[in-house]
Amino acid sequence: METRVAVMGIIVEDTENIDQLNDLLHEHAQYIIGRMGIPYREKNINIMSIAIDAPQDVISALSGKIGNIKGISVKTAFSATK
Repeated sequence: METRVAVMGIIVEDTENIDQLNDLLHEHAQYIIGRMGIPYREKNINIMSIAIDAPQDVISALSGKIGNIKGISVKTAFSATK
């Protein structure tokens, strides 16, 4: 199956639902190249980036599920090449 490389930028404003995010990422661990999280204490938010190599529909579905979690927002940028 053809895959795409993408980066997901995630902002966590409500840590109450962080377990849902971590569960989703764990379910997709086979596709995740790496992840980085930065707590921004001055603004009381967490900033995450996820590098992923997966079929485009898997990435889009994961992004949609993350975006539906209360207090968490996500944007995804895909590589130009497939």
